[in-house]
Amino acid sequence: MKLGLFAINYGSCAEPRTAVRVAQHAEAAGFESLWSAEHLVLPDPSPEGFSLAPTLPLLDTVVGLTVVAAHTTTVKIASGIIVLPLRNPVVLAKELASLDQVAQGRLIVGVGVGYVRAEFAAVGVAMSERAARTDDYIGAMRALWSMPQPAYRGPYVSFSGINTHPRPLQQPGPPIVVAAGGRVADRRAVTLANGWYGFGLDPDQTRTHIQNLQAAAREYQRPAPLGQLEITVTPAGPVNRDIVAQYAALGVDRLVLLPQPTTDYTTRHQPVPVDRILRTIDDAAANYRDI
Repeated sequence: MKLGLFAINYGSCAEPRTAVRVAQHAEAAGFESLWSAEHLVLPDPSPEGFSLAPTLPLLDTVVGLTVVAAHTTTVKIASGIIVLPLRNPVVLAKELASLDQVAQGRLIVGVGVGYVRAEFAAVGVAMSERAARTDDYIGAMRALWSMPQPAYRGPYVSFSGINTHPRPLQQPGPPIVVAAGGRVADRRAVTLANGWYGFGLDPDQTRTHIQNLQAAAREYQRPAPLGQLEITVTPAGPVNRDIVAQYAALGVDRLVLLPQPTTDYTTRHQPVPVDRILRTIDDAAANYRDI
């Protein structure tokens, strides 16, 4: 089982020196990847049941991952996830290509459609367009990363007669992972992405999602260059060896652990003391890596 750590850019890790300390500790412990989160803005006051406080510190994804990449050498860095329809894909493709260069080819690009209405309103993007924009922007970024002279025409972004360097060190581009989100996201994962990411799922929920992905794979043709779809999950609730084995038996390739695994949805995004984060890393490295 590959092990990742979530929240490398927010909560306690929004302080850059703490993020570097945690990242280096995870790398030394043998973790495979470090994952960021993203919200450009948060609703204030928080809607009922919303788990992210409006005062939660969140470093920009690209900035936060660049800091971590510059202070590590082997652990992969991953956006988990970038709210893609809120971003300009040409600007973002340049940022991510540069980040992959800084990271020496260790970047994983996780993207999702988003769900916070206040965030879409603040940026001026219609939520009704989020799925179509996400598909369009993935195509545009792949063109910018891989084509000798990039050209692309889509419903929201088009370009030709341009070029951009440096390209990502990984070619034809960093692996793209799409967030869970129903039938449309399943189709997106099968047809456009290298991997799929489910956040806050228990083994039963994970089983259902994997079955849905398998159904989508029977319905839609997967391009051969994408390879096998990699499954990443952040577990819901406390984790032990038996639970990790259950995820592995379901076909999960990577578990991205919360800095303090908890069953309480309303508190799981609160800042965690750094010593507790380091203990989570040590416990996982000692008990789960050989599964």
